[in-house]
Amino acid sequence: MDWTELKAAVKGCTACGLRAGCRQTVFGVGDEKARWLLVGEAPGSEEDRLGEPFVGQAGKLLDNMLAAIGLKRGADVYVANILKCRPPGNRDPQPEEVMKCTPHLRRQIELIQPRLIVALGRVAAQTLLNSTATIGSMRGRVFRYAGVPLIVTYHPAYLLRNLPDKSKSWHDLLFAKRTMAEL
Repeated sequence: MDWTELKAAVKGCTACGLRAGCRQTVFGVGDEKARWLLVGEAPGSEEDRLGEPFVGQAGKLLDNMLAAIGLKRGADVYVANILKCRPPGNRDPQPEEVMKCTPHLRRQIELIQPRLIVALGRVAAQTLLNSTATIGSMRGRVFRYAGVPLIVTYHPAYLLRNLPDKSKSWHDLLFAKRTMAEL
């Protein structure tokens, strides 16, 4: 599938049942040939309303974090989620939902061909790495997903609630930038 076909497939997907309870799918945004791919877990209420990942306060923080390392959403950066539909009550994605939606993300990765993936948050990291490890144990290391180097950091929404961990996330971003420079 090319970009047009994949977007249409996501928009019309009813494989897991989440589509029935959300306003719209949230495909992803950014540079379709980006070197950086940032992956979160699932759309929240604002993302569902606007059709774009990482909007609202968490999105503003993410944009500021990117700017701090010289990046900008849409310019060499693509942002997506594991799930393309909002789970009710912003609950964690269920294994069946992840299983049904992951092929869409895999195809996005194939089309983008990023040089580096940054997993934003526990759910994204555990899903992409098929792991139950904690964020703390995954930080500061380079993993691989579909052959692409992957780095783990905190989700921006988590950082809004846990300000002391912002400095840890800053170190993760610096590590990601150094890793990218070495690729």
